[in-house]
Amino acid sequence: MHGYELRKRLNLMLGWGRVLSYGSLYPALKKMLRKHLIEEEAQSVTPVTRRPRIVYQLTPAGEREFTQLMSEVGPMAWEDDNFDIRFAFFGRTDMEIRLRVLEGRRSRLQERLDRVQRELAMTQKEVDSYARELQRHGVESVEREVRWLSSLIDAERNPRPANDEQAAGRGDLGDDDGVRDEADVSRTAQSSQENE
Repeated sequence: MHGYELRKRLNLMLGWGRVLSYGSLYPALKKMLRKHLIEEEAQSVTPVTRRPRIVYQLTPAGEREFTQLMSEVGPMAWEDDNFDIRFAFFGRTDMEIRLRVLEGRRSRLQERLDRVQRELAMTQKEVDSYARELQRHGVESVEREVRWLSSLIDAERNPRPANDEQAAGRGDLGDDDGVRDEADVSRTAQSSQENE
């Protein structure tokens, strides 16, 4: 896949909240090339650019690196900078690892929420109405994510039998092989939104 297509797919996968720029993509690709995680191949010249288009392909070493990264569980997996990316690839992750990452993320957010709520109680008199509104918005966003994570964790722990899924009109997050597909995630996300 060439850089433009790769950027387009990653931006679609990660959603509007995380837009990948060319200034981030190409240095990352160069680093991966140096580590032999990907390889490049020049395709024929296109009528539009007159330059050969470079196509990137994952190497066996890159596959192993990806598998190893997706199996790591720890603070880096659930912090703000990494969680969305990890979640986007949950379909290729073992259920136990998914659960540990989701629980770690929920725990971290709950700690943050408790701290912010304590601080809010002390600063409410010192800030104007706009600052209070921004604080309230932040708290509500974290509360919403904690509820969402709780519903995902519950779905991972208590997969619904196929008959119940059809009756309810939606699926759980896990398949028999322990891997979720995009349709499962979409149905669960839609269900979570309907419940809010």
